Amino acid sequence: MNCLSFIIPSLISRRRQAGFTLIELMITVAIIGLLAAIAYPAYTDSVRKGKRAEARAALMNLLQQQERYLTQMNTYETFSAGTPGTLPFKAVSSPDGSQAQSSHLLGARLCQAVGGVTPTKRDCIEVFAEPQAGVFSDPQITSMAIDTQGRRTCTGTQTERCWK
Repeated sequence: MNCLSFIIPSLISRRRQAGFTLIELMITVAIIGLLAAIAYPAYTDSVRKGKRAEARAALMNLLQQQERYLTQMNTYETFSAGTPGTLPFKAVSSPDGSQAQSSHLLGARLCQAVGGVTPTKRDCIEVFAEPQAGVFSDPQITSMAIDTQGRRTCTGTQTERCWK
């Protein structure tokens, strides 16, 4: 026997290489697509809830800052969303204080008139949070606010989600 008699049968009896067929790959891609279609809306809703919670916490913090300012200066201060100027207030919702990373910009304004009486800056202010354009989009909640009297307000299409 020569050495070729052992090599040739082993080459002939070698099994065909196994692999995935195109239909198996297409079924796998379809299943992954279906799972992604279900998971992505739930994920984005969860992110929105987290950003709203971050904004609520920042509003409470700003309200506390305003109360401390009132005890020192005998007045509240108002400012536009995200622009406290030289005032000692944090006007963003991000924990690190970075406006570029903040989902909401905070501001303070006079409370709404009640019974025809317009409050002064010594009486009542309302702190508010608005989503920062280009950073965070919330089609359900466009603004949330709380005033120094404890009244909470919210604007948007699903206001019942605002303070939850």
